[in-house]
Amino acid sequence: MEKTSDSQQKTSNGVEDYLTDEIQELLSTLPREKSFDGSYLYQYQGFWYRSIYIAGMISAHRHFQARDSDTILITCPKSGTTWLKALTYATVHRSRYAIEHSPLLTTNPHELVPFIDHPAYYLKINQSPTTSIFGTHIPYSSLPHSVVDSNCRIVYMCRNPLDQFISHWHFMLKIAQDRKMEPLSLEEAFESVSNGIQGFGPFWEHVLGYWKASLDNPHKILFLKYEDVIENTLFYVKKLAEFLGCPFSDVEEKLGVIEEISKLCSFENMKDLEVNKTGRLLPDRGPKNSDFFRKGKVGDWTNYLTSAMSESLKILMDEKFSGSGLTFKLS
Repeated sequence: MEKTSDSQQKTSNGVEDYLTDEIQELLSTLPREKSFDGSYLYQYQGFWYRSIYIAGMISAHRHFQARDSDTILITCPKSGTTWLKALTYATVHRSRYAIEHSPLLTTNPHELVPFIDHPAYYLKINQSPTTSIFGTHIPYSSLPHSVVDSNCRIVYMCRNPLDQFISHWHFMLKIAQDRKMEPLSLEEAFESVSNGIQGFGPFWEHVLGYWKASLDNPHKILFLKYEDVIENTLFYVKKLAEFLGCPFSDVEEKLGVIEEISKLCSFENMKDLEVNKTGRLLPDRGPKNSDFFRKGKVGDWTNYLTSAMSESLKILMDEKFSGSGLTFKLS
């Protein structure tokens, strides 16, 4: 299969090639390993990234200025990112848009809540000064200083490591197929993730960074678990609104506004929307919108991992999270 090299990759919408001489020189000094889709990941500041995200992180550090009124949504990839963006957007903007006129009905959540760590979104962020909700996968230790030092709110959602791995692998398989690249087999990907090598990994370091920060500063960081939000969506939508400073009124609760938002943003509803069945996140080479909606189920890992694989990963995660007080629901 033909492979696209890093030097050939471009961002969309006329944004200048992100691989500047500075970035190219930096990449040449970094350890690299294969990603699930067959491209390269580079180890930078203790984590593994595709080159485009290293460029994005550096740019975010230099140019992104978080405001006290901003909300930053953060996940490890494939941990409910799209869902969290939709729920937050609908909750924050509920007085601006009636449910039947929500932009979520015609626009993918990633377009409404732009990533700060992707070069293709720089123009969108700069040209939308009213945007107040942003997304990122950046680990806590590498966040832009303005995010850490300001009074902006951070919402972090994690997912159990077995489902996160399987969902991430499937997502990258679709990317590889679309770009005619040779992906890693499930066995190869499992070995990589066991060594901490996956996009924005090691997984345990990413999660623990935000878990510990949330314990130290619960007023700034709301830590959520995907499985808990699935199990009791109404409770957590209400908790999200309270954390963001826009709690639901008694009247809204009686009118069923929380239920309406939960239904609008449900996996089944979002997946069936025309905008999420067609088109791409970025016009020229981004993932298909449909790629962000596979199953969304808890426990899907049982359909793919052998007993030996699952036990090995459970033991590894028990070791990595030992003493942290953080546990996961696997089914």
